[in-house]
Amino acid sequence: MSVIHTADDIVPISEFKSQVAEWLRKVAVTGTPVVVTQNGKAAGIVLSPAAYDALTEQARFVAAVEAGLADADAGRVHRSDTVLAGVRKRLGRTAP
Repeated sequence: MSVIHTADDIVPISEFKSQVAEWLRKVAVTGTPVVVTQNGKAAGIVLSPAAYDALTEQARFVAAVEAGLADADAGRVHRSDTVLAGVRKRLGRTAP
């Protein structure tokens, strides 16, 4: 995701509404998000679909890592050889 430039990528909501197609085109072409302001304060961010997908994928990855670390901290982990032995036993196999 590109860096937001205050002069180019922050727009009041009134201007955004009147030129929404142009702003969406700019986001799609540059990949730079646009900050939409209302009453002088940030009210929303417009992202490209690709940038949104990247952010949500990253959030899911971080959540999975945090869940794994929590499992490890709580002792809810097993050695891989123990897990494989259990799988083999359930499948009726004795060798790899």
